[in-house]
Amino acid sequence: MSKADELFVTMCRDIIENGWADTECDVRPKWEDGTPAHTIKKFGVVNRYDLSKEFPILTLRPTYLKSAIDEILWIWQKKSNNIKDLNSHIWDSWADENGSIGKAYGYQMGVKHKYPEGEFDQVDRVLFDLKNNPYSRRIMTNIYVHQDLSEMNLYPCAYSVTFNVSGNKLNAVLNQRSQDVLAANNWNVVQYSALLLMFAQVSGLEAGELVHVIADAHIYDRHIPIVKELISRQQFAAPNLVMNKDIKNFYDFTVDDFVLENYQKGEQVKNIPIAI
Repeated sequence: MSKADELFVTMCRDIIENGWADTECDVRPKWEDGTPAHTIKKFGVVNRYDLSKEFPILTLRPTYLKSAIDEILWIWQKKSNNIKDLNSHIWDSWADENGSIGKAYGYQMGVKHKYPEGEFDQVDRVLFDLKNNPYSRRIMTNIYVHQDLSEMNLYPCAYSVTFNVSGNKLNAVLNQRSQDVLAANNWNVVQYSALLLMFAQVSGLEAGELVHVIADAHIYDRHIPIVKELISRQQFAAPNLVMNKDIKNFYDFTVDDFVLENYQKGEQVKNIPIAI
């Protein structure tokens, strides 16, 4: 069975059975009808995915690979903060009339900084170090920039990635301050797994582990019955991800360079209510 499914089921059961509910608290998120969106949560969830063994995409329900990769390329490759550069509508609620989400996500990835070796944005600095100084313990990105928070339409959720090379294996720690487990957990895992695979390939490395650290892993009140049904489903073997091995430059990757083979999965969960 898929290790990603096992980790997801274990995490969800732990949150539901042992989590803390904020029902008596004033909360910021609201449902579309204006009702407070309460959650049950666990603090400090850590999941480890060995990308040398499988690509961690859920089989309990489909995760749309190309849409997930399109968004990660929007942030890390296009370094865009405008939804007009994105092929999905997942950011529409946070965009202004011009399509901008403010100084968030891709905007921060594209800001250049001066180093002794030259001027780089955060993505290019990582790529430079992976090729020229792979055993550095300083290879990381951070888009939670306090001076710009007031100009972000949404504070970054997944905000920091630390890359680390052991031997010939590229590993990464993804830090996330908050996560809507039903709506976003596997979406983020798939995105950053694909990113690690891309960075490894263009740096002449092998993919190792993605360690996902979530400070506040929560399930919304209206999601609990959906999650209970989801984690009771049949699990299948992990599919095989085929990536275009001819790509040697990160900026040449497109969504068409990724294909899932033998992806068995359950039915999609439709019309998930999203708290804003």
